[in-house]
Amino acid sequence: MTPAGLAPSDPAAPDAARDPGASAAAVPAPAEDPGTPHAAAEGPGPLLTAGFSADVYAISETQVLRRYRSGRDAGPEAELMRYALAHGFPVPKAVHVGGPDLVLERLHGPTLLQALAAGVTSLHEGAHIMTDLHSKLHRIPAPPAWAPSSPTDWPHVSGGDVVVHLDLHPGNIVLSEAHGPMLVDWANARTGTAELDVALSALILAEVAVDAGGEYSEAARVLLAAFLAGTHLDVRPVLAEAAHVRANDPALVAGERELLGEAVGLVRSMENVTRD
Repeated sequence: MTPAGLAPSDPAAPDAARDPGASAAAVPAPAEDPGTPHAAAEGPGPLLTAGFSADVYAISETQVLRRYRSGRDAGPEAELMRYALAHGFPVPKAVHVGGPDLVLERLHGPTLLQALAAGVTSLHEGAHIMTDLHSKLHRIPAPPAWAPSSPTDWPHVSGGDVVVHLDLHPGNIVLSEAHGPMLVDWANARTGTAELDVALSALILAEVAVDAGGEYSEAARVLLAAFLAGTHLDVRPVLAEAAHVRANDPALVAGERELLGEAVGLVRSMENVTRD
């Protein structure tokens, strides 16, 4: 998730780029330039979302198709989603998987991001939803023998003892009319540590907060402070690892990587106030 994606948008429209504004201390870029997303190919129904690596199409009122353009195997993603669902976690049902195609339960309702932007949900309520989802997710033990579809698939984490999402932010939380808050987009999900998962959520919010040219920087700062105050985990020991993971995110757009240095500093300063 990029700071651009934290701006309110029509969920049925493709992702839009934005001017990143002022930047702070630079973080090294990945060794290889991953390039830019390709246009969505024709699908089985109306295109709902065109992300960096996958497109989501409406199949019916109850199902959507998520399709990876690269041909990446969606099997491990579906396996982890089904595992989380079996442990009572609020995740859409994976109905069918075949190669790069993943048929999912269709959710109806706004994202948490849209609800925050509309003033329907307060920033403190949004922070509570985020911390609650983290807490529920991190109670799920890592499944034995689970592995991503390819060792080269990003993100590269060293593993851990729980299930982690690694992209938990307001744009990936749907306030489902039928089920309440549901966590979507499990492309980055892995086995890892709770601290790293929370740290990545904090950095995503902090990148928006430190973007001096961003319309939502002040709201993101308040949301970040409430989120960190609401979690019992101290993320300071893993901030460097989290920043490394973010710096190598192939979905980051021009200018976003340069925000990471200041974002790390903001999270650390807020944690110093909260934990010390």
